[in-house]
Amino acid sequence: MAKLNFGGVEETVVTRTEFPLEKAREILKNETIAVLGYGVQGPGQSLNLRDNGFNVIVGQRPGKTYEKAVADGWIPGETLFSIEEAARQATIVMCLLSDAAVLEVWPSIKPSLTKGKALYFSHGFAIAWADRTGVVPPSDIDVIMVAPKGSGASLRSMFLENRGVNSSFAIEQDFTGHAYERTIALGIGIGSGYLFETTFRREAISDLTGERGSLMGAIQGLFQAQYEVLREHGHTPSEAFNETVEELTQSLMPLFAAKGMDWMYANCSTTAQRGALDWKDPFHDAVKPVLERLYKSVEDGTEAQISIDSNSRPDYREKLNEELRQMRESEMWQTGMTVRRLRPEND
Repeated sequence: MAKLNFGGVEETVVTRTEFPLEKAREILKNETIAVLGYGVQGPGQSLNLRDNGFNVIVGQRPGKTYEKAVADGWIPGETLFSIEEAARQATIVMCLLSDAAVLEVWPSIKPSLTKGKALYFSHGFAIAWADRTGVVPPSDIDVIMVAPKGSGASLRSMFLENRGVNSSFAIEQDFTGHAYERTIALGIGIGSGYLFETTFRREAISDLTGERGSLMGAIQGLFQAQYEVLREHGHTPSEAFNETVEELTQSLMPLFAAKGMDWMYANCSTTAQRGALDWKDPFHDAVKPVLERLYKSVEDGTEAQISIDSNSRPDYREKLNEELRQMRESEMWQTGMTVRRLRPEND
């Protein structure tokens, strides 16, 4: 592991230079890795592992997702099985099911977690709130995590571009004495850029806070508020959307992703610079109390319980689809569909 300076704070990270793919292959050469779930993270992690030369099988229930796995080259009866059968065959069980699905299938996969196996997650939710989820692993297995800081689709696309999504890693239980080597080898195998250490609880809290905050919830709320203000003051849908979403995602985000916010500011007009510097503090002061409330709601388990209760309702999927439909059919995102079609690359 290497020690690096992050904004004046020293952290320990693992890079692909010091832990190369060949080392990861050697560590896991006798392991059978079962990826349970072929939804969000499953395809990216399993395909990257397969392409990197690891012994991988997939466990998935019948349906459209099962057919997607077949289309991706997983062979029923050879590399594609039921969730329970894949867990039984594996020495490393990668539980990449949704949080709701983990709660549902846990009683059927737990008997397959026999002595010396490893149980792997890419999210700390089930273990961090085990008192609420009921997911309590046997004491004679390794319990580990690698959590890519991006979607499964991004993990796969960046892998194909010879890049990598950064990942956190954690070891909750080291029964074999080899949990660390197994964890890092898997992190390298799935195509992580670099790996930084966390705990299941810290990952779960930061992940839920981020999803509800700047990554998804806050960004939609901010977009919607600015779009509405512009529209209510007579601006057209195209103008409101371009000034709210399109310029941020297509022009400015690549700039600060590449070299930081200060560099993006330096490459904007002096009028934009002055206004941004003047208004960043009022936005900070307005938003930080909301984020403090959000963090406390995550930390005390309220958000986890809301998710558990919501996901367990029989009509959960229908209600979710209705909420997503309303967002999709809002004027702002209908305008976005038109704007995206007009991008030059779509000519």
